[in-house]
Amino acid sequence: MLVFILRRLAQAVLVMLTVAFLAFMLFQYVGDPVTNLLGQDATQEQRDSLRSDLGLDQPFPVQFARFVGNAVQGDFGLSLRQGRKVSSLIIERFPATLELSLIAALIALMVGLPLGVYAALRRGSFGSQLVMTMSLLGVSLPTFLIGILLILLFSVTLKWLPSFGRGDTVALGAWTTGFLTVDGWKHIILPAITLSVFQLALILRLVRAEMLEVLRTDYVKFARARGLENRAVYFGHALKNTLVPVITITGLQLGSLIAFAIITETVFQWPGMGFLFIQAVQFADVPVMAAYLCLIALIFVIVNLIVDLLYFAVDPRLRIEKPAGGH
Repeated sequence: MLVFILRRLAQAVLVMLTVAFLAFMLFQYVGDPVTNLLGQDATQEQRDSLRSDLGLDQPFPVQFARFVGNAVQGDFGLSLRQGRKVSSLIIERFPATLELSLIAALIALMVGLPLGVYAALRRGSFGSQLVMTMSLLGVSLPTFLIGILLILLFSVTLKWLPSFGRGDTVALGAWTTGFLTVDGWKHIILPAITLSVFQLALILRLVRAEMLEVLRTDYVKFARARGLENRAVYFGHALKNTLVPVITITGLQLGSLIAFAIITETVFQWPGMGFLFIQAVQFADVPVMAAYLCLIALIFVIVNLIVDLLYFAVDPRLRIEKPAGGH
């Protein structure tokens, strides 16, 4: 177990160094930070002085080492567009994105898992076919179209829910949350549903496929032969062995929800990191782009490590260590 964790941590460090290198290359080839900070009318002496202060006159390895050292401390410099520390902007926007992604993941898991089991156990029925048809629509429709349709129905036509913004929030130290206000919950419903649709459909179809595969295995047939009730066979044997790939997909999709909430946040004007990243791309705000890239990579690395550890809790075969002879 310890060797497994150490191996995963070594891989995580390698991945983060690779991502840090790619993020650092943004500073080299996307715009000129000196020009962005001083403008076109600055003198050559001012440019040289700022370039020296920023360390841009140093060799490439020295600059990269300084960038990695600052990134480890959460320091990505100043935003070229807002003139504020990038770390402060990330701290302000991260709670909104994390809350939106967690609610979307919860919706996808709580709805997709039972519907996938139902579609597998009632294979061929009208209800199962209807569920699979809806899941196909969920996979096929683009996210921005789903968001626009929800806004049209629930905000414009029915006027039940707000169509943009985060609503009222409560500050808990540096963390801001909308979970403690009714208005915050009203604002998060539509974007969370929009963000969850694709993940919900993906989990549903995966659970159904894995459940059908497990139901054909010998140990499930043996459980039936022992006279176990259908409930015990389905949920005690089949579903438990279906959870390993489901955990993998769910874990990876949680990282994807945080990383690719950009479209949803743009449609609903949700003040999260995705919306901040879109603004940074529009203005070539390289420090914000680099910080976003490193943070998303770190989230994926952490989620993957947690998923790997959950394997040991779900699949007992992984907890069986091989003897010294390897047999």
